[in-house]
Amino acid sequence: MQYGMPTLLECESLENNIALCQRLRLNFVELNMNFPLCQIDKLENPRSFLNAADKAGIYYTLHLDERMDIADFNPLVAEAYRETVRRTIGAAKALLPLRDRFGDPMQPLTITMHMNHGVYITLPDRRADLYEQHSGIYLAAFVEFRHLCEEWIGDADIRICVENTDGFRSFEKEAIGLLLQSPCFALTWDIGHSKAVGEKDVPFLMEHRERIAHFHIHDGRKVPPKNHLALGDGEIPLFERLDLAEARNARCVLETKTIEALEKSVCWLQEHNRM
Repeated sequence: MQYGMPTLLECESLENNIALCQRLRLNFVELNMNFPLCQIDKLENPRSFLNAADKAGIYYTLHLDERMDIADFNPLVAEAYRETVRRTIGAAKALLPLRDRFGDPMQPLTITMHMNHGVYITLPDRRADLYEQHSGIYLAAFVEFRHLCEEWIGDADIRICVENTDGFRSFEKEAIGLLLQSPCFALTWDIGHSKAVGEKDVPFLMEHRERIAHFHIHDGRKVPPKNHLALGDGEIPLFERLDLAEARNARCVLETKTIEALEKSVCWLQEHNRM
């Protein structure tokens, strides 16, 4: 199993994240593009990323800005996000040699993305999602996005993985189905997110289990909803989830939000002979 860590707020710099990754004997850092240190202008000048990782013997995966919305009705906004994805794929290609040296070359380099729910209108009797109301426009944007990503990725060993967050909407499941028609797309299963929303995404994820290529592993509870806990501090059937990750040959990000919780999670894996 290949285990990694997220970009942590406490670490502040790339070097500190890498030092922690190396100290805990993890395999990779997931570069979160919500952080200033992982913005596209920095990723497009990869020398510091390559040199620091090479010295430490680790590699990277990528996580796109959580606000990304390639279907935004404003064409200027949608184009900005599509251009960000195009340039991120270019950066991922530059980082691939690290995966080949320090990771499992049978596992594609992953770029995780969220689905943006879009704007909703509160009516007297219900909530109306604009993307559902205008599903033709919404779904057409994803078909176009799929074609563009196929062109940008080409034959590179890169997958864009859609992550579950607070429950996929019906129109999002339809859009994801369109993306999964291409081998350039896969799924990221965040097991804490799915627990916090009562495992409502599990049937959809299991229906597409052969397309799961990446995991975000942390513990969680349903009542009260809580995730990003250290392994062993929640109610998730961790062995079952880890067995599936191993069966899928999927790498796992230990997606806690603090150094302390990450350290505890590593200890839990070691104590249970999972690392």
